[in-house]
Amino acid sequence: MDNIDVGAATERGIVVGNTPDVLTEATADLTFALMLAAARGIAEGDRIVRAGEWPDWSPDFLVGTDVHGATLGIVGMGRIGSAVAARARGFEMTVIHSGRSDGMPLDELLRQADFVSLHVPLTAGTRGMIGEQALRTMKPSAILINTARGPIVDTVALVAALEAAEIAGCGLDVTDPEPLPPEHPLAQAPNAVITPHLGSASRQAREAMAELAVDNLIAALDGEPMPAQAQAEPPN
Repeated sequence: MDNIDVGAATERGIVVGNTPDVLTEATADLTFALMLAAARGIAEGDRIVRAGEWPDWSPDFLVGTDVHGATLGIVGMGRIGSAVAARARGFEMTVIHSGRSDGMPLDELLRQADFVSLHVPLTAGTRGMIGEQALRTMKPSAILINTARGPIVDTVALVAALEAAEIAGCGLDVTDPEPLPPEHPLAQAPNAVITPHLGSASRQAREAMAELAVDNLIAALDGEPMPAQAQAEPPN
């Protein structure tokens, strides 16, 4: 709910609804898609084929890294983080996590993980949490995945880390700024896979979101609590 001041709405007696849960699986699917794409050069390979630049075969052409059996570090083991962990088990990954009240310290996770996947809300405490120091703590072979919110990652620090090969690459569904200008250095980075905020963009998820939004509206008009209401208590 980054675009709504829930406190101000509550003070004015305005009920705010949202659509949690129904996009969990779609976002977890996209997280894994970005992980695979960044690890195996999918986007770069696609560009090469479409440009007619397919070179003669060589042993090191677009060599990536295995997802299967790797260590996945999940930052924020909520609904979406847990759904990503469930998918990781099918790839026989070692899953570690860091959270507000459980898991390992973030810096230890960053040191161990081959893939770091972000699933925390954007708050004052998480804004810029993946900055210069965090990126330098990661393995040079590691890949950062962000399907949460763009400002959780310091974009300037991320560009510098990609250019200096301090990390191997990233897969981003969210950026800061968003939308990302095509001339932005992050958009020009060959080791970055970037999608335009597609986390909930499956037909099933969007239909479920629309239905929940309508249910919220009908409940509010009837003076009943919304099925998915932002405020713990209804505004006066």
